[in-house]
Amino acid sequence: MLATKAYEDIEAKVLRGERLSREDGIRLFHCQDIAWLGALADHVRREKCGDIVYYNVNCHVNLTNMCTSRCEFCAFGRDEDDAAAYAMTKEQALSLVREALQDPDMGGLHVVSGLHPHWTFEHYLGLLQAIHETFPQLYIKGFTGVEITHFAKISGLSVHDVLVKLKAAGLQAIAGGGAEILSDRVRQALCPNKATADEWLEVARTAHGLGIPTNASMLYGHIETLEERVDHLLRLRALQDETHGFQTFICFPFLPKHTELGKRIAQTSMWDDLRTMAISRLMLDNFRNIKAYWVMLTVPVAQVALGFGANDMDGTIHKENILHDAGATSPRALTEDTIIRIIKEAGRTPALCDCNFNIIRAID
Repeated sequence: MLATKAYEDIEAKVLRGERLSREDGIRLFHCQDIAWLGALADHVRREKCGDIVYYNVNCHVNLTNMCTSRCEFCAFGRDEDDAAAYAMTKEQALSLVREALQDPDMGGLHVVSGLHPHWTFEHYLGLLQAIHETFPQLYIKGFTGVEITHFAKISGLSVHDVLVKLKAAGLQAIAGGGAEILSDRVRQALCPNKATADEWLEVARTAHGLGIPTNASMLYGHIETLEERVDHLLRLRALQDETHGFQTFICFPFLPKHTELGKRIAQTSMWDDLRTMAISRLMLDNFRNIKAYWVMLTVPVAQVALGFGANDMDGTIHKENILHDAGATSPRALTEDTIIRIIKEAGRTPALCDCNFNIIRAID
């Protein structure tokens, strides 16, 4: 790999298959040799995953943008008296899914929303059940650790019992959002009205114990320190050691446009995005899949990220709202042909998969 002398020890550890330490991770975030960092992460990706890059055909269903949390980094959430606030009816949600089903390869739904000030847990549950009963062939990945913590608080139920009810209503996996940075300092400053770091992790732990897989994520590039980024990765790695229930990890760069926080913080650079992607692959040695989420990274950066440790492009994403409200400049959806072309141009093999990374069709 031709590491600079300062990083020869880290390269040697990676090539021997040894776990990197907190100190290693912090040092890597100060590395300026982006070519070496990408090559090292790409080596690990190749050894762990081969040259397959996963994608799926999916639809986002954002049931409501009314939210009691009102995080400083979010441009999606609205107060209920905001002119742009909305709350889908059951008929509207079913209509959205029905429209998406015009694509014959549509396989899964991604259902996430705001923390509505008046909806009960039973209301959310009813919407989920209606979607599942109407479209039983679709795999439903839905809600985040933040939403599930909210459901427990408004219902008086335990997280365990909330998850049991959601699973019975048709939920098959949990979305990875809401983790942000798993630091009490950061969360108190930016999102004090929603799940704590420990609560988010406990939802994932409980879900895994019930056989419900989850995703994990990190929102970076705001007020967190580089040390807090590494600590975030280490907390996810520790829980994966314990439960083995995380399916994929997603790097979310903070998008400042239209947010309160964006008035004082600029957007991350492509260098920071690629560096964070590579370090995530190196630190999360027990995660098989690392996602280059094209919606937030933009398509060109996500394509380059396939050389920095990523092996997952997410999907076609029918009508994504949350991140585009924050100023994402990527398209609101990609065709399957476009995703296949992007992956092939990177020298990889595209593979249409279901939401559990089972390959449906590989494209040579």
